[in-house]
Amino acid sequence: MTTKEFKTFNMPWEAVYGYVQAVKKGDTVWISGQLGHNMDGVLTDGMENQFRQTFENIGKLLSGFGMTADDVTEEVIYVTDMQQGFEARKVTGKEFYGEACIVASTIVAVSALALPGQMVEIKIVARG
Repeated sequence: MTTKEFKTFNMPWEAVYGYVQAVKKGDTVWISGQLGHNMDGVLTDGMENQFRQTFENIGKLLSGFGMTADDVTEEVIYVTDMQQGFEARKVTGKEFYGEACIVASTIVAVSALALPGQMVEIKIVARG
C-alpha cells in the first residue's frame, strides 16, 4: 500500500477550507490550485506578476517532492480576464517550463476566484 505524502504553506485558508497544497501518491503529485501570493499570503499586483508568483509557488511544492517543472504533465489555469491571462501565460510559461514548454494545458476564464484581487489560479499534475 502506497501512503500519501503532502506539502503545505500553512496559509490561514488551508485550515479554514480544509485542504493541503500538494499530495503525492506513488510517482504522481497533484498540486492544488496555486495563487500569486507570497509566503505571507499577500497577492502580487497584476496578471503577469501573479502568474510569475504562482509558478514560483508551484516550483517550491515540486521541489519539496524532488521534482521540477520538467515533471509537470498537465496544468489547468483559471483567469479572471482571458486576454490578459493568455498573454501573461505566453511569457511566464516559457520562463517556468523553458522554451519547449512541453505540458498539456487548459486555460479557462471565470467570473471570480477565491480571494479578492486574485486574477489567476493554476492546478498541476506532475509525474516523476
